[in-house]
Amino acid sequence: MQHRSDVEAADALKRAYQQIRAEIGKVIVGQDEVIKFVLISIFSNGHCLLVGVPGLAKTLLVQTVSQVLDLDFKRIQFTPDLMPSDIIGSEILGEDRNFKFIPGPVFSNIILADEINRTPPKTQAALLEAMQEKAVTAAGITHKLAQPFFVLATQNPIEQEGTYPLPEAQLDRFMFNVALSYPSFKEELQVVKNTTSTNKTEVNKILNAQQIIYFQQLVRNIPVTDNVMEYAVKLVSKTRPNSEFATPQINRLLSWGAGPRASQFLVLGAKCHAVLSGKYSPDIEDVQAVAKPILSHRIVRSYHAEAEGLSAADIIEQLF
Repeated sequence: MQHRSDVEAADALKRAYQQIRAEIGKVIVGQDEVIKFVLISIFSNGHCLLVGVPGLAKTLLVQTVSQVLDLDFKRIQFTPDLMPSDIIGSEILGEDRNFKFIPGPVFSNIILADEINRTPPKTQAALLEAMQEKAVTAAGITHKLAQPFFVLATQNPIEQEGTYPLPEAQLDRFMFNVALSYPSFKEELQVVKNTTSTNKTEVNKILNAQQIIYFQQLVRNIPVTDNVMEYAVKLVSKTRPNSEFATPQINRLLSWGAGPRASQFLVLGAKCHAVLSGKYSPDIEDVQAVAKPILSHRIVRSYHAEAEGLSAADIIEQLF
């Protein structure tokens, strides 16, 4: 898949994105923002955390994305008794009396980590190592994972009994933290119509693994002007209480700010958002468009913010 120039390739990515959206739209009703952020994180080579109550088609969304992108898909249901070897695989003694490695479900292109906060930290850490290193180590031998590799983890915000919330350092591995909301009345009506009849919806494959890797490289090649780069880094600096850019309001509302990974993801996300919107270089609007899902899980609200009922999204709004 060769294009004469990056401009031509950017146009091709935008067209592919619109086709992918149309195919996913055959199965998933609404959830436009969520689909957009999931696709941006795939093209930016990041990972995504979806937070929503059960029954909002999180699993169906990931399955559909993997079909449209012609990628391998595995689902891991996280439970309190899940062990790291259940995810990454284990060594077994073969018939020839030698140990051999049997790969676990993490050896796939798209992983759905369902209810990641239901499993103990040891198992969470095994998956998070794979996300960061794109490789797993078993019995001292490192095994590379297939590329592209994308983890979409889900978390149920209601029932917090017997859960192991992801610590801040591990949340930081996720590019986006996307909150799913209930569908509107019209959308829900459409969902019920589609899912309670015998109609089967077939989706077409739009891209393959090689093309996705090509587009991930393209996104990194997109040029960014200095003022947009500075805006992104300043936006992240503003979230850090008592730093040079923090306002008195932020010092009061936040007890902890976002780290440098947030700045990296803001620039990458803005590049990808710009291309998908038909631009060849991101501007400040693109940075703002991806700021909420990138920053919301990287800032810690203070007692004052919680007392005033301010969400992370409200505080990020104030930064603009």
